[in-house]
Formats: sequence, structure tokens, C-alpha cells
Amino acid sequence: MPIFMNHRYALITGIVLAVLLSAFIGGFDFNRLALARWGHIVSGIFWIGLLYYFNVAQIPALADAAADKGGPGGAGITKYVAPRALFWFRWAALVTWLTGAWYLGDSGNFVGAFTLGLLSDPVNYYQLIIGIGAWLGTIMLFNVWVLIWPNQKKVLGLKPATDEEKAAARKIATLASRTNFILSIPMLLCMGGAGHGLPF
Repeated sequence: MPIFMNHRYALITGIVLAVLLSAFIGGFDFNRLALARWGHIVSGIFWIGLLYYFNVAQIPALADAAADKGGPGGAGITKYVAPRALFWFRWAALVTWLTGAWYLGDSGNFVGAFTLGLLSDPVNYYQLIIGIGAWLGTIMLFNVWVLIWPNQKKVLGLKPATDEEKAAARKIATLASRTNFILSIPMLLCMGGAGHGLPF
């Protein structure tokens, strides 16, 4: 069956099944807020899952491959895996931010979140916590599109660059990715904790 042989068909099938299940359980009553939350969660898993893959698997593996003078090197990863992973990574980042903004907007919390609940008296605790998460996510989105992707294009040979430019680009992309890896942990604490209570 094609849905098992092609990841795009499998993704589309999963989305269709989720929509049908939602419609069946919800009595075909469209809920924009629930749709925004679901889209935010699914795209966020794509984004953060790939971020963790890059930081705990691909970057260390490429360093080991470069150090192994008799080994096969990392050409297969940089030619076939990294460009595809970066495609899903950068677009998942954008969709995650947009669906998060949609959710905050529809729930009446967009301005409150991005002002950290400080416009309320007393301070709105939900907006403070979700706002910290939203700001961390916004910084991470900036890093993806402004620092990681443009520099990775040089590293992967998708944009012409000298060896010195590639080395500088590799360092910038790695530092931005590692920054996102670090920020993702408190960001997820805030995103989960805003509605379900923080563990402190």
C-alpha cells in the first residue's frame, strides 16, 4: 500500500484519520482553538524532535566521522539526510510558531503572553508562563531561519562558500542549534506547565 511506502502519504493519512476521529467524537462541530492546539503540538513535535536528533545524533556522528580517517566519512549524511531533515526542521519551526500564535490569538492571550501578563493587575500567571515559553520559541524560530538555515546552506554546499566561510558557518549554525537545544527544555516546561501546573 502506498501509505506505508511513502512518508508523505503516511503523514497525510495520519492527519486525515485524526480529523475524522475528531469530527466523529466532537459531533462534527468545528473547534478552531482545539485545531490550533493540535496543529501546534504536532508541528512542535516535528520541530523539537529534529532539533534533538541534530544535537544528540547527527552533530556528534559527523564529528566522529570527520575524526575517523579510515572511515566512510559523513558525505552520505550531508548529501542525503541533512538537507531533508533541515527542510522539515525549518518549516515545522514556522508552522509551530504560527499555530501557537493562532492559539494564543483565538484564546485572547496573544498580547498578554507577549507582554508576560504584566498588563493585568495582578499579573496574569497563565500569560506569564505561556509568554516565557512563547518568547523562547520566538528566539528559537529566529535562530532557525536567520542563523541555522542560511549557514547550513553554506556548510552543505547548497550556497557557494570558501572553506573558511564554511568553517565559520558551521560554527554559527552549531552554536545556534545548541542554543535552541538548551532553550527548548525550559520552553517545553513553560508550554506544558502553563495549563497543567509547573513542577515547583
